[in-house]
Amino acid sequence: MSIVFVPKKLRGKAKINQETIQRLLDENDQLIRCITEYMQKGRAVECVQYQQILHRNIVYLATIADASPDDTPPIT
Repeated sequence: MSIVFVPKKLRGKAKINQETIQRLLDENDQLIRCITEYMQKGRAVECVQYQQILHRNIVYLATIADASPDDTPPIT
């Protein structure tokens, strides 16, 4: 199961660091590979659960990115 699924009592208390983000990115890579493999085999129904987890991971990463301060200097 995805590391994004955190019990309610622990939500908001997890430390977000580069290691956590990298694990999510690695998990997303594996999910995409599984989805691709199932699609190539014509087993689209089995892809749904992996697509849902991938979607949650992407939304979670986007939320982290939106909440993070912008460290990049503006392009001039």
